[in-house]
Amino acid sequence: MPGSNVLDDIELIIEDIRGTGGGKPPSRGDDDGGDDSGGNSGGERKPEPRRSPAKKYSTAIALAMLSILMFFMVLAAAFLVLRVENLRTWSGVRIPWVLWVNTLVLLCSSATLELARRKLQIDSLRGFRQLWALTTVLGVVFVCGQVVAWRQLAAQGVYLTSRLAGSFFYVFTALHAVHLFGGICTLLYVGLRKFETARVSRATAVEVTSYYWHFMDGLWLFLLVLLYFGL
Repeated sequence: MPGSNVLDDIELIIEDIRGTGGGKPPSRGDDDGGDDSGGNSGGERKPEPRRSPAKKYSTAIALAMLSILMFFMVLAAAFLVLRVENLRTWSGVRIPWVLWVNTLVLLCSSATLELARRKLQIDSLRGFRQLWALTTVLGVVFVCGQVVAWRQLAAQGVYLTSRLAGSFFYVFTALHAVHLFGGICTLLYVGLRKFETARVSRATAVEVTSYYWHFMDGLWLFLLVLLYFGL
């Protein structure tokens, strides 16, 4: 069943974190010590092949992205409902101009991340590290740019509790910045980690991290459109 496969992936990831490295637990019904369907005596079974690390961690990050997406969709739905209900009394907010610069910076970070992945594929470790570090710097620049946007909004006299539109602006941008900061920490971890003795390869870590980073990029574009037309 699909649900069982996801649980197995999560269990294997937990085992890797704990350092046990154990495989998938045997299914029930083997306690009688009898012959199995394959004809092995003594109830012995051949060990089942473990899933590849890339698939395990890809499943985990997919679940994380799904939960984040559902969380923001709930907030977006609440925003749209309140926007319609308060249509006559809605006091809008002018989008700070720095948001457009921030968006360009974030798009550039996705481009440099993909270039870093290509450098890694051709075994150019130095080029990978340079572009990966540039991606990390661009992520930090984006978060700093969001702080500038909040200061520009405050200069307009719009604060977290001053009006409904401003409240949603701060909530959307702040929550996205928090989740993006988690991606920045992951970029730093992958960039500084020595993978020679790690349980996961550098290629797998880069691949999974890229999924999350591009997801946060797409999520920001959605929020920017929502704020631009909703505020």
